[in-house]
Amino acid sequence: MIVALEDAKRRLVALEDVLAELKNQLRIDEARERAQDLERETLAPNFWDDADASSKKLQQIKQLRDKAESYDALVTKLEDTLVLCEMAIEANDEDSVDEVVSETEFIEAEAEKKRIEVLLCGQYDKNNAILSFHPGAGGTEAQDWASMLYRLYTRWGEKHGYNVKLIDYLDGDEAGLKSATIMIEGLNAYGYLKSENGVHRLVRVSPFDASGRRHTSFASVEVMPEFDDDDSIVIRDEDIEVTAHRSSGAGGQHINKTDSAIRIVHKPTGIVVGCQTERSQLQNKETALKMLKSKLMEIKLREKLDRIEDIQGNKANIEWGSQIRSYVFMPYTLAKDTRTGYEDGNIDAVMDGEIDGFINAYLKHISSGEAE
Repeated sequence: MIVALEDAKRRLVALEDVLAELKNQLRIDEARERAQDLERETLAPNFWDDADASSKKLQQIKQLRDKAESYDALVTKLEDTLVLCEMAIEANDEDSVDEVVSETEFIEAEAEKKRIEVLLCGQYDKNNAILSFHPGAGGTEAQDWASMLYRLYTRWGEKHGYNVKLIDYLDGDEAGLKSATIMIEGLNAYGYLKSENGVHRLVRVSPFDASGRRHTSFASVEVMPEFDDDDSIVIRDEDIEVTAHRSSGAGGQHINKTDSAIRIVHKPTGIVVGCQTERSQLQNKETALKMLKSKLMEIKLREKLDRIEDIQGNKANIEWGSQIRSYVFMPYTLAKDTRTGYEDGNIDAVMDGEIDGFINAYLKHISSGEAE
């Protein structure tokens, strides 16, 4: 048992160097200084003149504080565990072995999470994420699969302490959904979830098939960052078609069941956005227009276009051969990413939002230059 303590001590000492390096990579000191600078700005007499700007600044302060405090807490836990380990070795205390080993494993896991956080260095990785879900061909089966993905990412966001906000939801014909959009708000939401953009494939025995046959279904998850208001994106009134409709879907009491829901079609590209969760048509329209701007900006940046007018709105088909990940329920259970090769046989956990393994594998994949 003392051998286990000696091994734990070796791992803990190695972690001291790891955390020291992560402090620089995560720019912890810069985060503290930036938080202090922003807090001084909140003392200005006119700070609350612009409520939206003030709210965003307070959110930024919290994110910076949380980042530094999380790192400090991990360093403290490492120091305390190392002291406990050394005392147990000196006293030949076998009763402390389980606690020391457990704490060491926890610190290693948290250090690995912070290593992944270092990889979130993209220009918009820190932004909120907007996720849209669309079923492929296949009617009810595909619409049900899209709703399963909607639940998966909602659960992921909730488990990680993000604020998950329903923007738009259109019920399926018999089950599932025809389309849905959610906002996942919090630091690095887009950085983590950008890995999930693409077509997802399901293989299972369909509950909608009385013959009990196996079906393959497809649905797409579109992920884009929420951009701050950008004056370079100008949407002309003549380029959009705005329609109002009655809200529907999975929002329960949070959705206003009146004709206040808004759907906007951007005529030059065919892009469709909607919002139904705000209190009025005007607020829903403002949110939908903001989403449209984000979508146009994301395409402009991704396709390296000089002008918004150059966007064609072309879209990959939601079908066989274009999937980024497959989820198999029958004849065996397995979720496998086609880009990284990462797989997980616990399909129930995956569908309950346990997808960090896939996300981390993708971030390491692109950081190594292996992604296209």
